[in-house]
Amino acid sequence: MSKFRLDYVWLDGYTPVANLRTKCMMREFDEFPTLEQLPEWGFDGSSTKQAAGGDSDCVLKPVALYPDPTRLNGVLVMCEVMLPDGSAHPSNSRATIADDEGTWFGFEQEYFLMQGGRPLGFPVGGYPEPQGEYYCGVGFKNVSSLGREISDTHLDLCIEAGINHEGINAEVAAGQWEFQIFGKGSKRCADEMWMARFLLLRLCEEYEIDVEWHCKPVKGDWNGSGMHCNFSTTHLREVGGKEYFLKLMDAFEEFTEEHIAVYGPENELRLTGLHETQSIDKFSWGVADRGASVRVPHSFVKDDKYQGYLEDRRPNSEGDPYLIASRVIQTIQSVPTA
Repeated sequence: MSKFRLDYVWLDGYTPVANLRTKCMMREFDEFPTLEQLPEWGFDGSSTKQAAGGDSDCVLKPVALYPDPTRLNGVLVMCEVMLPDGSAHPSNSRATIADDEGTWFGFEQEYFLMQGGRPLGFPVGGYPEPQGEYYCGVGFKNVSSLGREISDTHLDLCIEAGINHEGINAEVAAGQWEFQIFGKGSKRCADEMWMARFLLLRLCEEYEIDVEWHCKPVKGDWNGSGMHCNFSTTHLREVGGKEYFLKLMDAFEEFTEEHIAVYGPENELRLTGLHETQSIDKFSWGVADRGASVRVPHSFVKDDKYQGYLEDRRPNSEGDPYLIASRVIQTIQSVPTA
């Protein structure tokens, strides 16, 4: 038998944005363990805003696992937080979300790399060149050697961990980057998104770099950070149709407030109608329209099929992918397909 390092990862009780937490357990297994072999574990919830000091025990329930590419016999364990009686903790956003394996999600996670309290590329007490050459940029003045190294290394780590990482690019603002995660089913995609965030945060410890998830860390004429939610359903992929699509967009407009409520805090700072997507108090859709709430690719409307995937541009970079995917599924399910 071999000793395995199990790094349990969970979401704490901070609001409006939960933090990732982790603790390590050592266990012996004959080979890389299965999810069923991993024990539940406990932690002090009074230190994570999940319990009172007089009754502080919370339970970690393993729900997904990944090989840790940075550790010998390492295992990354995504967990739900449970109460001692076996019920889901109130902070457990995964336990009650709507899920459908036929609904596929792709999240585009934007973020800023921060050093010394400012984004990489920002001089002390000032600003770099205006936005323009940074997006998908090349060269030290546009992306810096450190930004490229961190983004590339993070991609490699995710792939080695079995996370379905789809790609990376430098983003519109200096010091801003993006990675994309794709998964079939809301829980699977959201699990992988949270673990990809965890790997990025842990990687950046080595560089003494902070990851800024806030949707508008630099005020003024600089882009904020989103987490665009691409999605498709079995019906959208295989049938589609203009009549169904228009009804679906009517439902997205009807439930605008419900979507915005779970699409990340302080989204009004980002959804201004100036730099990204539609204003927060409006809903629109458009073909290849970056200023729309929901952007439709040309391939979707080709030959008038209205078939394929859609992109909701409103979720922001601090949003909880469990809640975002769940809300999207609820709205989809409100529209009959026949």
